[in-house]
Amino acid sequence: MNSDLSELYQSVILDHNKSPRNFKELPDATAHAEGRNPLCGDAYTVWLRMEGDHIAEASFQGNGCAISKASASLMTTAVKGRTMAEAEALFDQFHEMLTGGATDLSGMPNGVKALTGVKAFPMRVKCATLSWHAMRQALHAEK
Repeated sequence: MNSDLSELYQSVILDHNKSPRNFKELPDATAHAEGRNPLCGDAYTVWLRMEGDHIAEASFQGNGCAISKASASLMTTAVKGRTMAEAEALFDQFHEMLTGGATDLSGMPNGVKALTGVKAFPMRVKCATLSWHAMRQALHAEK
């Protein structure tokens, strides 16, 4: 990754950590799930408000490192307005980006791409994926 792109990605992560989007409880949520990483102490709750098969609203609250908070912020922004299938596909692509060798990131929202550098730090991958796993769990818990 070139240094200009690396700086841009770092600024996106710092911005979403300092001013997280959708950082609130969602009283009218139709589903929620908690994600915890006992090794580092990161803990987030993700709320979803579904309208049919679409995610009308997504939010989160909790505490964690800059990467986990930025990732949760970017994730809630990225899944709003998507169908369950689209959110699942985005989860799969994000997970593959951080744990596998995915090189085609064309369908990945630009902000979320900022987390691609996390794969160089295996101990931080769990930080970045924590809220995404909670979102996926909430999708399956929705009734």
